[in-house]
Amino acid sequence: MFGICASRASESLAGLTNGVHSPALQHRLDQVVSATVARGWKPALAANELAVTVVDLGRSSIPEFASYRGQETLYPASVIKLFFLAAAHRWMEDARIADTPELRRAMRDMIVESYNEATHYVIDVLTGTTSGPELSEPELKVWWERRNAVNRWIAALGYPASVNASKKPWCEGPYGRETQAIRAFEPRRNELTTEATARIVAEIALGRMVSHARSRQMLELMSRDFTGATKDPEDQAHGYSGIALKPGMKLWSKCGLTSETRHDAALIELADGHRWVIVTFTVGHAGERNLIPAIVSGILGLN
Repeated sequence: MFGICASRASESLAGLTNGVHSPALQHRLDQVVSATVARGWKPALAANELAVTVVDLGRSSIPEFASYRGQETLYPASVIKLFFLAAAHRWMEDARIADTPELRRAMRDMIVESYNEATHYVIDVLTGTTSGPELSEPELKVWWERRNAVNRWIAALGYPASVNASKKPWCEGPYGRETQAIRAFEPRRNELTTEATARIVAEIALGRMVSHARSRQMLELMSRDFTGATKDPEDQAHGYSGIALKPGMKLWSKCGLTSETRHDAALIELADGHRWVIVTFTVGHAGERNLIPAIVSGILGLN
């Protein structure tokens, strides 16, 4: 079942340049997914509560990939912040916005600390919109058109139309015009697929996102030391893909966590320099710390 569904969804990785679907990698992923679903999770893991995309960057200049439910649209939680990060670098490169210390501080806090408030600032700078009191219907339409600036850029790059990066992430909110927009326009939440996520991580890893220099700056913010001590077992280095990794490996990542979702978008470099992108989205198992590492361990043969 897994192989048939996954292969049909993986003939192109949302436009990744030179990327090719690998039947051998697909077979490996299907086996890992099947074994993972069959494990005794509590509650039990349903096959439709998981989506995974894997990109092998290490065999040649041509990336090879495979997916399980890779084109299923899911709420991405904080993983969507990778798209705001890349957009900020694109806007700066094109001199559409100024490269200021305050913007750099917000970009760092958005990716390293995953602060929602920092993300709000970055979105405001990118789109020329702000949160605030309710607007009249004509004003709200103008505001919404501006708020979709990142979506227009993503679409121009060939990402699927199902990707939505127009909403601010909230803890207690939203209010005012943000609530108005949720009620007035679809989609009502940010949306993402593991294939689209794997593409942006792969393009950053390959130095293709905006420029080689800017891709390197993005990677600096995504770097995670999974070997170090931590007071927070749920931090991005210790609570997700990093659980599965061994000394000598390297990790760059962006996680996403809500009461319902637990995601990780990881670039992993093995001790021999072989690099992998593994993006795992899970629904309904937010408290299960070992689920994402089980996928990573299976793909990399670390069991």
